[in-house]
Amino acid sequence: MTATVETVVTPPPREPRGPSRPSRRNLVQDIVRFRWLFFLMLPGIAYFLIFRFWPMYGAQIAFRNYVPFLGIEGSEWVGWEHFADFFSNPDFPRLLANTLIIAGLTLFIAFPATIVMALLLNELRLNILKRTVQTLVYIPHFLSWTVVVSLTGLLFAVGNGPLWTFLNDLLGTQTNFMADPAWFRPLILLQEIWKNTGWGTIIFLAALAGVDQEQYEAAIIDGAGRWQRVRFITIPSIMSTIIVLLILQTGQILNTGFEQIYLMSNALNRSVADVFDTYVYFTGIQQGAYSYSTAVGLAKAIVGLILIFGTNWIAKRFNQAGIF
Repeated sequence: MTATVETVVTPPPREPRGPSRPSRRNLVQDIVRFRWLFFLMLPGIAYFLIFRFWPMYGAQIAFRNYVPFLGIEGSEWVGWEHFADFFSNPDFPRLLANTLIIAGLTLFIAFPATIVMALLLNELRLNILKRTVQTLVYIPHFLSWTVVVSLTGLLFAVGNGPLWTFLNDLLGTQTNFMADPAWFRPLILLQEIWKNTGWGTIIFLAALAGVDQEQYEAAIIDGAGRWQRVRFITIPSIMSTIIVLLILQTGQILNTGFEQIYLMSNALNRSVADVFDTYVYFTGIQQGAYSYSTAVGLAKAIVGLILIFGTNWIAKRFNQAGIF
């Protein structure tokens, strides 16, 4: 008699499925449940719809010879003509050089200054001193560029400005710093550092607050000094935050800031003060070349977008966290 052997076939394990999409019913329930949170989002949504997305409709005048009496749709379509005029304009190399130099000074000096300030504040152990210094470095951010430029004018006023007197006595010259092209960029950089460095430390201080304190205690037991703890624990811990902010800063590299540059520029330093932002204002508002100035602004925005994608790609290549 032959015994019958039954073979039990085990079904293959199922592959794990991705996160299930919320059903429409659950979505409605969530909206009803968190209705007040969604209500608080409405001003932000309205802001972006009105001031960020709706104006993009008007960007098409960069491809037309816009005439206000004919409207956007009635103006003649000229394609890339205004972009070609801009890139072939003799002023383009000067504008590009001025913009990149000022943006480079901000990116490579002002941005690291923010990190250094955050590290120095983080090393203060006396809380009252730390809070006092933080308050003092935050205050300049709330001043408008008009006030900052006015203060600069008073400090460097020819004849009686305290810094004008000190620097001229030190250098042995009679330099008008507000009108000298050689001093335009250093003054712009000093204003940027004084106004925004303290405010920029907020994000880095928040990142530093999340660093595991046991790492510092272990490093102290191992004999690590303060500089070694900063180098091998603090900086690597906030490196992802630095990369993300650097990517965002790179995307804004061509936005040198219209208000500060416009207020600091004059007829004597115009050769180094003209940047894309002021050029758009002069050609668009003062000369009425709406289509041409829109093409300049649109080209600047596209370059900024490319820089964001490029910097994010480089960060990914070096195993750093990007923004998307």
